[in-house]
Amino acid sequence: MKKSVGLLVLLAVVVLTPSSAFAQLVGGGAQSIGSVLMLFLPVFVLAYLLLFRPQQKQAKEHRALLNALKKDDRVITSGGIYATVSAIRGNIIEVKVADSVYVQISKQSVAGVVTKEAEEAAAKIPEIVKK
Repeated sequence: MKKSVGLLVLLAVVVLTPSSAFAQLVGGGAQSIGSVLMLFLPVFVLAYLLLFRPQQKQAKEHRALLNALKKDDRVITSGGIYATVSAIRGNIIEVKVADSVYVQISKQSVAGVVTKEAEEAAAKIPEIVKK
């Protein structure tokens, strides 16, 4: 989705830019800065609404998730490791990966909190793999 939106914005810029330059050459006169801005303004608004705004919203949700972490939360790291939070010290989280195996990770490397239902669903082996 993100790639298609980016390609759409790039295509709009590529399509609109040459027509403006060509119109200036053919018309013989210089376009006012206002008309050039009116040409690019919708592209910038579209890029903001489709690219930057959703990314900012996702970052805000991730910060809220990290601030809400507490001891005994089951988390998954950005590396795909499932672990249980045992201690939080500033930006460092100590997690229990297995019995008597504790690892210190950066708070930013927590990708999400895992619920029991999601963990059980991930542990199920599909029928195709069993054969």
